[in-house]
Amino acid sequence: MFHEVVDADEPAAADLLAAFETLVSEAAAGVESDRLVSEIGLSEADAAALRDGDVAALTLADGAAVLAAANPDRGADGMVAEVRDHLLMGMATAVLDVDAIAAKIDADLTGQEVQQALEGRTAMTLGQLAEILAVIERRKP
Repeated sequence: MFHEVVDADEPAAADLLAAFETLVSEAAAGVESDRLVSEIGLSEADAAALRDGDVAALTLADGAAVLAAANPDRGADGMVAEVRDHLLMGMATAVLDVDAIAAKIDADLTGQEVQQALEGRTAMTLGQLAEILAVIERRKP
């Protein structure tokens, strides 16, 4: 799972994204390309890119769908909900609000857009997830 790749007290967004790339590309390697396109809805170009480890622009939902395709015991919707819960609980523990997160990430998101992404009202890319998760994890006591 995406939030489970954190293995440092002070994770950098780039390190988290690299871990996401490994996680998703390894899962994608175990799934036929036509399934990535037909079942998950990825384009041929996106399926090829993620097999090469380029996942920064992949949405959290699509990344979870790839993981679920490789591991049918876990549902994609449950994975996404678990990540969102982890982020929200981390924000509470770290005493962070969405505006503070928006100010600390490189992604061009406002506080309102961060909130919408956390709530699932807009798509969050794995690159954005890496940045948001890094901020939260660095601030947790």
